[in-house]
Amino acid sequence: MNIIIAGCGKVGQKILELLSQENDINITAIDIKSRVIRDVVNEYDVMGIIGNAATIDTLNEAGIKSCDMLIAVSESDELNLLICLIAKKLGNCETIARIRKPEYAKEIDLLKDDLSLTMIINPEFTAAREIARSLRFPSAIQIDTFSKGRIEILKFKVEAKSALHEMRIANVNNTFGTDVLICGVEREEDAFIPNGDFILKEGDLVSIVASPHKGQEFFKKIGVKTNKVKDTIIIGGGDTGFYLANLLVQSGISVKIIEKNPERCEKLCQLIPKANIINGDGTDNKLLLEEGIEYSDSVVSLMNIDEENILLTLFAKSISNGKLVTKINRIAFDKVIRNLDLGTIIYPKNIAAEYIVNYVRAKRNTIGSNVETMHKILNGKAEALEFIIKENSPVLNLTLEKMNLKKNVIVACANRNGKVIIPRGKDEIMIGDRVIIVTTHSGFNDIEDILE
Repeated sequence: MNIIIAGCGKVGQKILELLSQENDINITAIDIKSRVIRDVVNEYDVMGIIGNAATIDTLNEAGIKSCDMLIAVSESDELNLLICLIAKKLGNCETIARIRKPEYAKEIDLLKDDLSLTMIINPEFTAAREIARSLRFPSAIQIDTFSKGRIEILKFKVEAKSALHEMRIANVNNTFGTDVLICGVEREEDAFIPNGDFILKEGDLVSIVASPHKGQEFFKKIGVKTNKVKDTIIIGGGDTGFYLANLLVQSGISVKIIEKNPERCEKLCQLIPKANIINGDGTDNKLLLEEGIEYSDSVVSLMNIDEENILLTLFAKSISNGKLVTKINRIAFDKVIRNLDLGTIIYPKNIAAEYIVNYVRAKRNTIGSNVETMHKILNGKAEALEFIIKENSPVLNLTLEKMNLKKNVIVACANRNGKVIIPRGKDEIMIGDRVIIVTTHSGFNDIEDILE
């Protein structure tokens, strides 16, 4: 599969990082900055071209005529659309464009149809959607969905005095009368795909696989809050804040936005009349206290500066028991940030990149792969993949206990005609099953890759 990536900013480089780990994908990266191209060529197994991707000469040099997919993720929405338009004229490839501006929201379908775009990706909107999902389930630090929402992987922290502390994983379901599978545990810098003998500890970040109903039932039985938040304070009224406020207002959640720019406040008042817009400095702790931050069910820090978001979240954590969400743009200090316990951390660039990579993997079904969905979990140290089981699959009619699985591989869950099954040793995989695999291996393209 031949892919051209036009624009090597944060999103482009994350896409490069993820796709370069795949087999049978040839990547060409285009950027106008020579330093950027030099860096990505040195870091990843890709071909680099310095130039403007909206020109015929540059696209021809990149091999547009034999390209299967072009992904335009430059900083300019208009440039991305132009690149895709020219690419469609020169070749017969699928095109994906990053479009960020809210003013284009109503034109998205028109643009997609008229320009024959395969996909339009908006990092700010996808981030807002992830945040809204986390506010539906406040105790979960991260939620990844599979099988059109029928299966979820939920990550949460084992708090002090939790009933899970010092409990063997094999005893969890019997103790609480639940039906979930613990598929991953993060402990300090280590990540585990645990077996039944693994003992959970206070402070562990635990990932479970379950249907939404079973997951909620599990959280209730271990004494963790499950009701969605009733109100939220959003600090920062940029594009992500706008998209998030819209989603929350539509779901009946009371929204308050604190935004420093008075012109932006006036615009937000017009765009989201049901939200309460406060013109003020979100870093002013007196203002935050006046607006009731200590009593709010949730606080979402969406300022443009990572350091401000981190400090705001730490302040909110010191006075509130609400759900905390922190937006981070740069990941250079990822290890330090994780140790600060900032609640749910959202990386918009990563979410957008993973969304695109998920589509690329699904598209490869036509050339041998049958990965439907893929999410990075356990802080990127493991993958959760969804496979559709087809005829002649080597895992058919085998019980789990008879499968010769590779190490660090779990058959975590199956969706069989809409019924979610947590498979046990005597269960078999059948044709048509949507199976979730969790593994620390990377690059699995087919279900047979799980076998020795």
